[in-house]
Amino acid sequence: SARVSSGPWLSLSCKILIGGKVLSDRPGNWVEPTIVEISPSAEIVKTELFVPILYVMKISGMEEAITFNNSVPQGLSSSVFTKNMQNVFKWTGPSGSDCGIVNVNIPTNGAEIGGAFGGEKETGGGRESGSDSWKQYMRRITCTINYGDALPLAQGIQFG
Repeated sequence: SARVSSGPWLSLSCKILIGGKVLSDRPGNWVEPTIVEISPSAEIVKTELFVPILYVMKISGMEEAITFNNSVPQGLSSSVFTKNMQNVFKWTGPSGSDCGIVNVNIPTNGAEIGGAFGGEKETGGGRESGSDSWKQYMRRITCTINYGDALPLAQGIQFG
């Protein structure tokens, strides 16, 4: 376990699985990419941090995942990883994720260029671009489903 040593999260208990080091060899405020195991009840997981931190948490099932996802104030992009087609349709359906971009088996790091782009709640309320932009008065989602075993990035981006 680790404790955050400064800021409003002073007493927050979590487990840093990888990363977490401050990068002080450059100007500005930088931290290496970090994966943190944390409780879904921790308020910090509902705060948009704009840092390379991924929270992982134990969720009892799809219903709890949807409830948690929809309880945060942001709504740009969401993702679930599953091979269960019932879960895919629950996640992407009308009672599923309330984000503007809804993904299955891919991360939330981007959106396909041809899809309608935009968020819900505190991260927007409309769409731009894509062939569906004229439908701005409807709540629409862009849904991407990956059936493969690899984890592709948007637009085929590769790091290495």
